[in-house]
Amino acid sequence: MFSLRLFSNPSGIFLLVSILVLNGCASLPDNSERSTSYVYTDTSDSKLAQGYQEASIPYPNQSAYLLLDDGLDAFVGRALLAESAKYSIDVQYYMLHGDEVGMLFVDQLRRAADRGVRIRLLLDDIDEGHRDFGAAIFDSHPNIEVRLFNPFGRNVPRILQYVTGFGKQTRRAHNKSFTVDNTATIVGGRNIGNEYFSADPTLEFQDLDVVVFGPLAQDVSASFDQYWNSPLSYPVTELIDIQPTPQEILQRGKEFDEYIKQHQNSPYIQRLHDSELANSYRANTINYHWGTGSVYADRPEKLTQDTDDSEHYMINDLAPYMAKAEKELIILSPYFVPGNGGVEFLTGLAKKGVRVRILTNSLSSTDVSVVHAGYVRYREALLRGGVELYELNKKTTKKERKEKKKGRIGSSKSSLHAKAFVVDRNDVFIGSLNFDARSIIQNTEIGVVFQSPEIASEISSNFDQHIDRVAFQLSLEKNSDGSESIRWHGVVDGEPTTYSTEPFTSFWRRLGVGFMRFMPIESQI
Repeated sequence: MFSLRLFSNPSGIFLLVSILVLNGCASLPDNSERSTSYVYTDTSDSKLAQGYQEASIPYPNQSAYLLLDDGLDAFVGRALLAESAKYSIDVQYYMLHGDEVGMLFVDQLRRAADRGVRIRLLLDDIDEGHRDFGAAIFDSHPNIEVRLFNPFGRNVPRILQYVTGFGKQTRRAHNKSFTVDNTATIVGGRNIGNEYFSADPTLEFQDLDVVVFGPLAQDVSASFDQYWNSPLSYPVTELIDIQPTPQEILQRGKEFDEYIKQHQNSPYIQRLHDSELANSYRANTINYHWGTGSVYADRPEKLTQDTDDSEHYMINDLAPYMAKAEKELIILSPYFVPGNGGVEFLTGLAKKGVRVRILTNSLSSTDVSVVHAGYVRYREALLRGGVELYELNKKTTKKERKEKKKGRIGSSKSSLHAKAFVVDRNDVFIGSLNFDARSIIQNTEIGVVFQSPEIASEISSNFDQHIDRVAFQLSLEKNSDGSESIRWHGVVDGEPTTYSTEPFTSFWRRLGVGFMRFMPIESQI
C-alpha cells in the first residue's frame, strides 16, 4: 500500500506518476474475433446420460446428488467423470495450480482429449500469468481450448494494475464447476491444487463439493457458456506474443509424461484405481440421493457493472432459503463478513427461535487477516443476538505460516474452505460463495441449492459430532467492571480450555487486525 509520504517530495510524486503512466500503457489484444462455442446438447447416447436416464425412472425430473467431503475422493470424482466423458468436459475454476493435484488433473483432461472429447478450460487470470506458455502448449491439442477470464495486460507488472486498476482487476470470476457431457457436474468450493484436495484426518469441514447428475448439470452448462463466450474471456493464445513451436510442444509433452509416470504411486492415483468410491462407481452401485434443486450463478457482466447494481446478485436468490428456516440454520464460510444487514437478518432468525450456528476461520487458521478484521466488527452483535459462533481450532505451525506468506491467494491447507449452508436439515447450499462483500458484491460465483434430507442430515450430524473438537465456541461474558469480552471455549491437547484472546496468535498479529478493523475497506473483503 502506498504511503502518504509519496506526496511529500518530488521523487515520490515522480514514482506515483510513473506507476500511473505504466498502468495506462497496460493493454489487451483485440478480442472481438474470438470464436463462440456452446455445450453439446445431444449427448443422450453417452454412458453418463444413459446411466442417468435408467436410474432416474423412479425419480422423474429430479437430479441425483453425491457429497464429496473427502479430498482424495474429490479428485477421484472428477477423474471418474473424465474417464466416462464421450463428448465434452467444460471446466471453470478460479485457480489451477501447477502442483501434483494440478498436474494429475490436467492429465485426466488430456487423456479425455486424446479420445476425442472436447475440452474447454476457462480459468480466472488471478494466478495464471506466469503460466501462459504452458497453457498455450496445452491449448495446442486439437481437442483442447484454454481461455483466461478478465486477464491482466501482459506488458505491465500485475501489482501496478492491481493498484491503479482498482475496481476492475480486483474483481474476479470465483466460479468453480466441472461438467461432463451436459449430464454430470461437480460444483463446490475447491480450486484445483494440493491444499484443496488433502486428506487431513484432523480437519473436518475443510472443503465440500457435490456431484450432480441430471437437469441441474444443464443449468451449469448454460452458465459456463455465458462465461466462455463473454467479451471478458480471452483465448490464451491471444495473450502471448510468441507461440510455442512444434519442438517446444513435443519437449514439454515428454517432460509432462515423465512427471505423470513418476507420480503413478500418488495417493490420488492409487485411490482412483482402488477405492470404495471408484469401485462403486464402476460397478454402478453408488447410492445417490435424489431431489429437486436449483443452480444459481452470477452473470459475467457483474464484473463490469457498478457495484450498486445489485438486482441480479446471486445472494438475492439464496436469502429466501435461509429466511424460511424454522428450526435450524448452519452456515460454513471461511470468510464471513455479514455487514449490518447480515447481522440483522441472522439475529432476526435467532429471535424467532431458529438455532443459528456459524463456523468460520479463526485468526490463527485464516489466510487473509484483513477479512478476519472485517468479521471481528460483527462478532459481539451476533453473539448478543443469539447467534452461535464457532471458529476453527487450528494451531498453525511456523512453517505453515511461512507457506501462507508466499503469495498463494486462498491457501487452505490448514483452513476451513467449505462454503455451504443447511436449512432445517432439508435444504442444502454448496458452492463457491463466501458470506462476505467480496463474494456477494465484487466477484462472480456459482452454487446449487437442493432438497436432500439425507445429505442435509449428514452435514448437520457431522457438525454436531465434531464441532466441539475442531472449533472454539465463542461466548460474550461480563467482566468485573461491567464491560463485555469474548471468550473462546474449545479442546486443546484433549483438555477443555478457555482463552480470553484470539487463540494461538501473537500480540502483534492481534494488533494488526485491530488496526485493520477500522479501515474503510469492507466492500473489498
